[in-house]
Amino acid sequence: MEIWINPACSKCRSAVQLLDAEGADYTVRRYLEDVPSPDEIRAVLGRLGLEPWDITRTQEADAKELGLKEWPREAAARERWISALAEHPKLIQRPIITAEDGTAVVARTDAAVRDALGR
Repeated sequence: MEIWINPACSKCRSAVQLLDAEGADYTVRRYLEDVPSPDEIRAVLGRLGLEPWDITRTQEADAKELGLKEWPREAAARERWISALAEHPKLIQRPIITAEDGTAVVARTDAAVRDALGR
């Protein structure tokens, strides 16, 4: 199990605390420092069952600069979104936990963290 976190994020810190409290075996990835490649983003999206725009933090300054809210949310634009996430990792929603069963969750709540632990 791996968790993608930004240590400055309270939701990330809460998720890590819950994983620790549950005695989970996991690896921390500080994705702002260890930036995921486009292939890794594609793989996580597949595990999440989501599209890149579903995990994009559109309120971030970088998103506003790029005009992401205006980008099409369709298959033809998918690679453009993935490239933006790889180039601006702060735009990736957090935390993301990759579960042992090959799935993943955006673990912004305790329930979502527990869901990942149960997989």
